[in-house]
Amino acid sequence: MGAPRLLAGLDQLPRLDRSAHLAAHGTLPRYRPGELIALAEDIDLRGRGGAGFPFARKLQAVTRSARGRDTPTAVVVNGSEGEPSCLKDKALLLHAPHLVLDGALLAAAALGAEDIVVAVTRGDVEQSVRDAVAERGPAGRRVRVARLPERFVTGEGTAMVNGLNGGATVPSGQKVRTSERGLGGVPTLLSNTETYAQLGLAARLGAREFCATGLPTEPGTVMLTVAGSTVVEAPTGTSLAYVLDLCGTDPGQGVLVGGYHGKWLDPVSARSAQMSRQSLTSFGAVLGAGAVLPLPDDTCPAGEVARVTRWMAKETAGQCGPCVRGLPALADVLDDALRGGGGGALETLEARLAAVLGRGACSHPDGTSRFVASALAAFPDEFHDHAYGSGCGRRVVGALPLPQDEAPERPRDESPERLLVDWTLCKGHGLCVDVLPEVVRLDADGYPAKASMPVPARLRPKALRAVRRCPALALRIQE
Repeated sequence: MGAPRLLAGLDQLPRLDRSAHLAAHGTLPRYRPGELIALAEDIDLRGRGGAGFPFARKLQAVTRSARGRDTPTAVVVNGSEGEPSCLKDKALLLHAPHLVLDGALLAAAALGAEDIVVAVTRGDVEQSVRDAVAERGPAGRRVRVARLPERFVTGEGTAMVNGLNGGATVPSGQKVRTSERGLGGVPTLLSNTETYAQLGLAARLGAREFCATGLPTEPGTVMLTVAGSTVVEAPTGTSLAYVLDLCGTDPGQGVLVGGYHGKWLDPVSARSAQMSRQSLTSFGAVLGAGAVLPLPDDTCPAGEVARVTRWMAKETAGQCGPCVRGLPALADVLDDALRGGGGGALETLEARLAAVLGRGACSHPDGTSRFVASALAAFPDEFHDHAYGSGCGRRVVGALPLPQDEAPERPRDESPERLLVDWTLCKGHGLCVDVLPEVVRLDADGYPAKASMPVPARLRPKALRAVRRCPALALRIQE
């Protein structure tokens, strides 16, 4: 959206090798440690993995720890992205890996770190990064790629460090910062993929040019994963509704922002929200890892939430009570409420939500509880109708993505409804393609390319909207 920055060059090539990367971005300048910290402060660079912690403070913390203990340092790129609704870091490592490596090498040079580790969970991502490392030749610093289990908790800082150190990839449960003791026990700078890519970009642009895009208070761009499938780069401050519109969707029944530890926005809020910390905070939400999940009109909100809650209960580290017992119990009572458990089930659900808060070894129980609580607040009528037996009459289409083996079976529609065009009435206004781009294509003259087009069940509400909006009354839906 606007001129590409992180994604520059990808309109020409599907993956930027070393030569294409340099052609798109230019050579990487050298920065002294103080200069790099000043750059990160001037552009207000923050972690793009969820917490939004200032990157300059991370650099300073690692530097202080290393000086105090007189030890070496290390740099870790967190490319795990264990949540199915997030793809932006994978996209960067698959298509623009050299920009990520640039940021990691800059940080390593500032810290005097000899070891850089890129932690990933997918085979294709691992191969892309290995290819990028090989394309660079000797870098003066050891850059290696490590493959870790693809699980939700892998991206938690202490879990990642434990896995890289040869242990189980589970959170330690201890309040020890990686800036104090991380890879191999030394002070470690650990941040996510997009953060390093933004640093590699800013080093070339300089603070003034970097801040020319986006909001003055939150400069630059942000990477988003929309509907679990589309990765976009947008200037900070871009309207959420505009992002959804350009991705061919709309707020529907509501939008989950921040992924499965995130917050539901109602349609009215979603239409007025912007992609910025300040705007989302005003709605009680955070962008987190950049997941934006609109809920279509044709799916069951309660059923979608129950599926994700069950999956989250399976994705625990299995080492503390709130995860081992609390989250499965939460998923059970949520299922009970959806099967007509009545007011008692809803009351028990509220009690289960409170029982796991603040008691876990990591943030996973808290995040899952907040996700369910936000859904209850956003869709009270749907949960009430299910609990008292009437239900909402809609099936679950899997709008909230889960790994492939967790996806619900979709009923085959051998003879779907069809959108028909009456050529005697059609005037070529083109509003139908604006409303229903997934179905309608225009020919060279601006008229629908086909007179009869199949309409998947999930798109029926949009097809009805197209029929209503046609000024020539040239559209109808045929059973």
